[in-house]
Amino acid sequence: MERRGAGLAALGALGRRLLWALPAYAAGLLGLGAGALVLALALYAGWRRRRKARERGMQLAARLQRDEEAAVRAAAAGLGAASGELPAWVSFPDVERAEWLNKVLAQAWPFFGQYMEKLLVENIAPSIRASNSHLQTFTFTKVDMGEKPLRVLGVRAHPGTHKKQILLDLNISYVGDVQIDVEVKKFFCKAGVKGMQLHGMLRIILEPLLGDVPIVGALTMFFIRRPTLDINWTGMTNLLDIPGLSSMSDTMIMDAISSYLVLPNRLLVPLVPNLHEAAQLRCPLPRGVVRVHLRAARDLRSKDRFMGGLVEGKSDPYAVLRVGTQVVTSRVIDDNLNPIWDEVYEFIVHEVPGQEMEVELFDKDPDQDDLLGRMKLDFGEVLKARVLEEWFPLQEGGQGRLHLRLEWLSLMSDTSKLDQVLERNRTIVAKPDPPSAAILVVYLDRAEELPMKKPGKEPNPMVQVSVQDVTRESKVVYNTSAPVWEDAFRFFLHDPMNQDVDIQVKDDPRQSSLGSLSLPLARLLDAPELTLDQPFQLQRSGPGSRLYMKLVLRVLFFDAPENDGPTPTPPGQPDPLASTGGTHRPTHASPDPQFGTEHVLRIQLLEAENLIAKDNFFKGVVRGRSDPYAKVRVAGRVFRSRVVKEDLNPRWNEVYEVIVDNVPGQDVEFDLFDKDIDKDDFLGRCKVPLRRVLSSRIVDEWLPLEEVKSGRLHVRLESLAPSPSAALLEQVLHTNSLLQPARGEELSAALLSVFVDRAADLPLRKGSKPPAAFASLAVRDVSVKTKTCAPTAEPVWDEGFSFLIKRPHVESLELQVKEEGGQPLGALSLPLPQLLASEGLALDGWFPLAGGGPGSQVLLRAQLGVLVSQQAEVGASSVSLAGGDAAPQPAEAPGEEECGAGGLRQRLPPADSRPEPAEGPLGRLQLTLWYHGDERKLVAIVHACRKLRPVSKELPDPYVSLVLLPDRSRGTKRKTSVQKKTLNPDFNERFEWDMSLEEASRRKLEAHVKSTLSFMSREKEALGKLHLDLAQVDLSEGGTHWYELRDERSSP
Repeated sequence: MERRGAGLAALGALGRRLLWALPAYAAGLLGLGAGALVLALALYAGWRRRRKARERGMQLAARLQRDEEAAVRAAAAGLGAASGELPAWVSFPDVERAEWLNKVLAQAWPFFGQYMEKLLVENIAPSIRASNSHLQTFTFTKVDMGEKPLRVLGVRAHPGTHKKQILLDLNISYVGDVQIDVEVKKFFCKAGVKGMQLHGMLRIILEPLLGDVPIVGALTMFFIRRPTLDINWTGMTNLLDIPGLSSMSDTMIMDAISSYLVLPNRLLVPLVPNLHEAAQLRCPLPRGVVRVHLRAARDLRSKDRFMGGLVEGKSDPYAVLRVGTQVVTSRVIDDNLNPIWDEVYEFIVHEVPGQEMEVELFDKDPDQDDLLGRMKLDFGEVLKARVLEEWFPLQEGGQGRLHLRLEWLSLMSDTSKLDQVLERNRTIVAKPDPPSAAILVVYLDRAEELPMKKPGKEPNPMVQVSVQDVTRESKVVYNTSAPVWEDAFRFFLHDPMNQDVDIQVKDDPRQSSLGSLSLPLARLLDAPELTLDQPFQLQRSGPGSRLYMKLVLRVLFFDAPENDGPTPTPPGQPDPLASTGGTHRPTHASPDPQFGTEHVLRIQLLEAENLIAKDNFFKGVVRGRSDPYAKVRVAGRVFRSRVVKEDLNPRWNEVYEVIVDNVPGQDVEFDLFDKDIDKDDFLGRCKVPLRRVLSSRIVDEWLPLEEVKSGRLHVRLESLAPSPSAALLEQVLHTNSLLQPARGEELSAALLSVFVDRAADLPLRKGSKPPAAFASLAVRDVSVKTKTCAPTAEPVWDEGFSFLIKRPHVESLELQVKEEGGQPLGALSLPLPQLLASEGLALDGWFPLAGGGPGSQVLLRAQLGVLVSQQAEVGASSVSLAGGDAAPQPAEAPGEEECGAGGLRQRLPPADSRPEPAEGPLGRLQLTLWYHGDERKLVAIVHACRKLRPVSKELPDPYVSLVLLPDRSRGTKRKTSVQKKTLNPDFNERFEWDMSLEEASRRKLEAHVKSTLSFMSREKEALGKLHLDLAQVDLSEGGTHWYELRDERSSP
């Protein structure tokens, strides 16, 4: 067989070669010359080349359409851009703006108003009049939807759960001038609404997709979570604006909206007649169930204070868990900042992704409960992980954390795993209710031939469905013996083999029975796919009274491994699994796997546009502006920006840094306010999921503001992963000096992670009594401390901490071990340059404690990670590309060590005996010049002067003044602070000028180094000057150089 196959292959190859000779044979047969043959071959080659080019273009277009972001980044890399480097205006947001849709809504809004007027007058009003005899004169006297349309702030598309489904999330905002007036003439009662605000996330599902027009069979709409509502009442309903009644009325209306449009309730709009899937789309089966173990919380804030706040107490915390319309409340733990609940709750999940669980912690008080913190988690994270157990950081809760375990329970349509589920549930100690083994969904469709209790009077039927002690009620259908409800009810079942479902059909006003039905759930266990869909004969009712409904039972199966890892310990808390006994002393620290995995989030609050004017005068006749500021919340930290006076398009250019971890459910939240004398006005909010920043590294976007009618915020978020290499440290320091904003703290260059394991041989106190010791750690002005251990000479802490490091070359870690009363037991000072010189930028082992006993020591691990930003990577790549072709640098000052081309020089003692460069006649000035393209500013950083020449016998008090020529006005002048009595002053001050790059290139910078003569004299002593033509300076690179100073009398 093998020889036969080889022979056929050889014959095929010979045939193909003979086929190539066929054109030459045909040309000879037809009498054509060699020229015709060459022309034919040339035409064929051109056709083939053009065809391949067209196919290549179609492949590139298809690739661009499949993944636009990857294609753009690949094209940028082909042009020499660094990995991930794109201009700030190029972004690929998950949420897209839909201004075209807003224009459509604005034009269609008057016609929508006409439709709403017709709907309210012709449909809603008759239903209200029929519902109660006292409302027979109810009427709508005015329906005006106003001129301000609904706005869509953003649209996000999700892939559906199957191919016949499209999911759209619309962030809607309605700040309208709607006016609706109603009147009940019988009671001379007038009321109405004039103005309303509604903000929320509306999900629209396009399903099913059809192979015929209109392509989409139906629209399903609902709010994933409760929207926010604010109503301005008129007429008699003005009473509802009274404080207390206002929130109550809005809550009641929100409950009414939730009963129709908040999950699990949906609004179905069929687009084709006789849609078979209508009932299933109106009430679909849930996606799953999440079992939430509310374990504990730590480090909560103390809200109970006494004696006017002089005495700080504790808190009485409890938790409120909310999923859509499902709300549960835990028990209250009195006087405890580290409460333990150990309670279990279960929530039905209808939509993934999108549906969230919100947990709020409160301090129970007699009057108003205080908020202790909150957190949110998308159930999509639980679905992916199947089981998720973490200490979640609390927003607005300081350093507080909440311990939750979440389990995803899948829905099974057979009983093969029911015994296993019941057996596992018996091992779970759950409070306040036992764990569920299944869920029951009752689809209530309609009834027919219900009895009439009074001859000639139709009943107002409603249905009560009960399982054990849980009862659900349907809506009331008025004046009919054949009602249609189209409603669904869901129940948790603890033991479906021994439970029943009881149904009562009642006449609403008198609550008299129209029929009943009791059905054992064991009957469902024997039905195909655990489903019963049929009419049921009602008992104690009419002979033809039937109830049409569908009952679906699903077993809740936990399909994750039982041994899914140890219980996580909260940051700064001991690991219960850590070894504490035995005489063996470890040689290295034993941190948990999460140690050192934190990132640093750099938040740049840039600017905002089109904010709402809140400062109005003369009752709104004269419109003013706003004084906006922003609050940034992330990982329990709150940052507040400065206030920009009277500006609807403020620019902050502020930077904040915070240490974050990869725990899901965290957001970076931005709230904007207008600063007022009494109460600050709300200007909008927006948020970015933290996990999105960690995965994409950089998010640079304009974010639309929610819950307001206009405004957007420009932020840049960058996740900095610590790198255990000092190769780019100098470039990072240089880049940070260029990016350092005029206001705010110095940018961090590294992250220090410290794990304090234990101490040994601590000195005894009061004879032979061992101390109750704790350790305090400090870097600059940031200090933390461990827990206090029980009295022992060898305490075990097992706690980790992280610090932001600004200048690793000069900072140090200060550790002190103290007794509970504060008496020192030993101290350790660890300079960070030791970490920079160590392998992997880490030290792990025993360190002696100064001031303690002769053998007192502490076991710890300290590791440093350099924070390399995207700009630092770009700068490093440009330096490496320059290589030996880099331009020669000016000679450096003595005592300065070169740190790479164009980089900052670190002031360190010379490590070798290299020759000193020749000194200038009047000294040198170290200067950085750079154009900040994102902020459109010319930046000058005055670092230092060296070897200044004194004019008199006394040492000068030098400072540097800068001016941009040819304009010598006050607006172009800048001046550093004065350094006292020195010839080698250090300034490190940054100055900025707002201008374009073209204008900056046309300017000349003049720097004067002067000295103040005396406190009483305005006369200055000239020490030297520098004149630079900015057209000759590469402002895009931001180089740092030493420049020789000239005499003041010399020409430029």
